[in-house]
Amino acid sequence: MAKNVSEQLLDILVSVGVKHVYGVTGDALNFFVKAIEEREDVDWIGMKHEGNASYAAFGESQTSGKLGVCAGTVGPGALHLINGLYNAKKERTPVIAITGQVDQRQQGTSFFQEVDLKKVFDDICDYQAIIKTPEQAPMVIQRAIKIALANNSVCRIELPANVAEMKAENQQFIHPIKKYASRLVPLEETVIEAASLLNKAKTVGILAGDGCRESRDAVLELSKKLKAPITHSLRASDIFDHDTENVVGLTGLIGNPSGYNAVMKCDLLLMLGTDFPYIDFLPHDTKTIQVDIRQENIGNRTAVNLGVWSDISSFLEMLLPKVHAKDDSDFIEKLKQSFNDWRKNMKEQASPERDNEPLHPQIFAGFVNKHAANDAIFTVETGTSAIWAAHHISFHSQRRLIGSFNHGSMAVGLPAAIGAQFAHPSREVWCLSGDGAFNMAMQDFITAVKYNLPVKVLIFNNSELSFVKLEMEQVGLAPSLDALHQSNVNFAEYARLCGGDGVRVEHAQDIEAAIVQARNSKKAFIIDAVVSSGALSLPPHIGFKEAIGFGTSKLREAGQVISGDKNQWENLKKELQSYFD
Repeated sequence: MAKNVSEQLLDILVSVGVKHVYGVTGDALNFFVKAIEEREDVDWIGMKHEGNASYAAFGESQTSGKLGVCAGTVGPGALHLINGLYNAKKERTPVIAITGQVDQRQQGTSFFQEVDLKKVFDDICDYQAIIKTPEQAPMVIQRAIKIALANNSVCRIELPANVAEMKAENQQFIHPIKKYASRLVPLEETVIEAASLLNKAKTVGILAGDGCRESRDAVLELSKKLKAPITHSLRASDIFDHDTENVVGLTGLIGNPSGYNAVMKCDLLLMLGTDFPYIDFLPHDTKTIQVDIRQENIGNRTAVNLGVWSDISSFLEMLLPKVHAKDDSDFIEKLKQSFNDWRKNMKEQASPERDNEPLHPQIFAGFVNKHAANDAIFTVETGTSAIWAAHHISFHSQRRLIGSFNHGSMAVGLPAAIGAQFAHPSREVWCLSGDGAFNMAMQDFITAVKYNLPVKVLIFNNSELSFVKLEMEQVGLAPSLDALHQSNVNFAEYARLCGGDGVRVEHAQDIEAAIVQARNSKKAFIIDAVVSSGALSLPPHIGFKEAIGFGTSKLREAGQVISGDKNQWENLKKELQSYFD
């Protein structure tokens, strides 16, 4: 039986399956960490930075479906957790953040490191269990865990320094905690109306999101029956992969033409389990049905003719018998051909015969796709690395893809890979990262080495924040090359310095061997891929505003070149060389 409040907190966490707590200890957490040290069924994972700890907790939870836990001590230690916790919130991932707090006798006096954490974490957490007394502790701790699991959300448990060591009380209130399963079933008349709209439409497009994760087979059955192409969100790339029948790809900024046209040119759009945010890539005059388990999402991005409040499985189970099979397949066949042509073009872009140097980043992604295991887990950074992954890797079979797809933060890749590898020690875990993002989190590569985690980190090293450059050009600005520049170390040498392994790749003939070497390595491994900063990836549809933006940007770059700006001349040469080679 628990002797103090810290031990009681740990007992409750272990009872719901928690095996790892990621964090940096100190002050109020010391009794909690000591409690972990004395057990064999849970481990303290000492990270180099609390921000990486929260991303690691996200990575474990997102890939396992279980509760993730991270910890930071009073004030600054707790504040460092925020970005990773925002990511968990936006990705709807159950995570508990344990934070210390100064001694209650000093609270409210502007004591050393005192921060009003309740106010700071209000926008992140569905609930905050601020432990004031040992008698109250088991009740609020369990409430935080239950809310995090029920809502797939972030909750915080605050442990003041003086309470952490107090004698545990009210043990009789502790009870088994489960994540209860239930179904949200729509009204029969709503499903009948949906079926009527679908039956009347000549062409139907399906836009599918992560909410379809448990309903993949039913979505595919509906697609075949309606001759409806499936466009998916980035987060759903591992549900509706490139090799699945009737899938025509992505839309949005990093999408492809067939995915875009399937959504924009259908007579009726069926949105399933997605709050797709990019309104410029959604039709606003097309009849639309949106189905979502979160009622607030319905009509959030575009006006809908019919909203259905339901989980996707329940809706499709009722809908499928009511829709008529369509005979006309012209719409879907044209889009499938377009998707196949696009995939052929992507394969050509990833050909190792394109041996211009610095290398094309697509080649690395293509070889990862070829050699990675069928059940590999991929963490993808925000930026151009996400583009190369989405365009050149098919997340088929049991492959899994996670990242900061809604929060859009850099520095998620490496720490999330650490959490995923802890959750799945026997599976391959690949991190695809830009150099800028890796530079933000690289200190915890040492953590991967310390715990013998064989994560494979592919760094697209182009010495530039390339996606930010694309954003500048989109709005008509000539790139600010000094601000975009990244001064990098030799990442392969850094890997070996940390005790891991790595290889720097500068020639096309060495790429495949490097991918195989990383896959076979038992150590944390870095591929330092020296790639061109001139590789371009344009959206599947460029409107007048974007065309003006890119055109203006290039005119301004040309003007700077004429005026003698050598850096802009080198930038333009890289883009032209990358495009035409």
